[in-house]
Amino acid sequence: MSAARSRTSRRTTTRVASAVVPVVLLSGCSFSGAQSLPLPGGKGGGGYELQVEFNDVLDLVPQSAVKVDDVTVGRVEDIELNDYTALVTVLVERDVVLPTDTRASLRQTSLLGEKFVSLDRQEGGTGQIKPGTLIPLERTTRNTEIEELLSALSLVLNGGGIEQIQTINKELIAALEGREDKVKDVLTQLDTFVGGLDRQKGQIVRTLDAMDRLTARLARERQTLATGLDDLPDGARVLADEREDLTAVLTGLEQLGDVAVRVIQATKQSTVADLKALTPILDQLGKAGKDLPDALELLTTYPFPRTIDQGIRGDYTNLFITLEVDLQSTLGIVGIPPAGERGGTPTAPGAPTVPKVPAPAVPKPPLPQLQVPGVDLSDLRLGANGRHQSFLGLLLGGLS
Repeated sequence: MSAARSRTSRRTTTRVASAVVPVVLLSGCSFSGAQSLPLPGGKGGGGYELQVEFNDVLDLVPQSAVKVDDVTVGRVEDIELNDYTALVTVLVERDVVLPTDTRASLRQTSLLGEKFVSLDRQEGGTGQIKPGTLIPLERTTRNTEIEELLSALSLVLNGGGIEQIQTINKELIAALEGREDKVKDVLTQLDTFVGGLDRQKGQIVRTLDAMDRLTARLARERQTLATGLDDLPDGARVLADEREDLTAVLTGLEQLGDVAVRVIQATKQSTVADLKALTPILDQLGKAGKDLPDALELLTTYPFPRTIDQGIRGDYTNLFITLEVDLQSTLGIVGIPPAGERGGTPTAPGAPTVPKVPAPAVPKPPLPQLQVPGVDLSDLRLGANGRHQSFLGLLLGGLS
């Protein structure tokens, strides 16, 4: 009996100690409630924080799971009201890399399961999100609640369209009965029409774009159009006042057309003959080709060729010309009679006669001759008959 009592006493002592230890531990640590305890299957430990903004968090609670691709990678740290939205602070493990355009959605594990925050990475996302980043309201969504679905379904079933389905079905049968072929033909034509629209959707889009540009241009020119419409009655009034003159002009144009037709018919053979006669001339002009413009260009530079600038260096040139002039012929050209015809040179009476002393011959150094490509200066002389053999010789002879 004593042994049984001893074993019972030890079991009681163990139970009391087991109950006292948690109390002692809780009394020595701070305890903020049941929400501070991690949920089964949740993630604990450190990580980096992100903030997510939702319109409505439904029944999401702290310590709920945070998942990426349906894999738990963190937990909800805190939920607070931010004006008219809910601001959720989540803790994500350090080794989870998320792009900068990550989206967030509020989902639940099953039809009646718990809520969790899903972080959705976008395809083609770049960069890495930084700790403390806020995912704004524009990139967050939430799934439809089962209560919302049942409420919408009850609205349809109770006084909604379900009660009218039978009526609609009866009326549809009555409308199509006996007209099946026509309805089938209409559907075939509608299919053809829709198919044609689908094939021409590119042109339809371009037409709509063109109409958009046209309407925009009309909107910009609204003031000009208004001015034109205001002035249009005055212009129409002027045209109405000049109606008789315009009618007379149009009648005269009609008569002119009749006369022109008669003239063309009367001169048709002559005109054709003239055109045929012009054919050889036009053929020769076509054969002349580039020679005619070159000849006309050369005529404007005669007697100096186009290459004369190659013989000129700087702003001057040396030109030495030797002329043999028949004085008597030259005087005859300029209109001065010879000395015999003038009666001789008058002399003063009693004037002594001075004998002419010939001047000593002084050798002249040879003068350099200008060599101009394309110009022959050797014929700048007067002939025996007193006529010049070149245009330059005539010019210099006249000046002498």
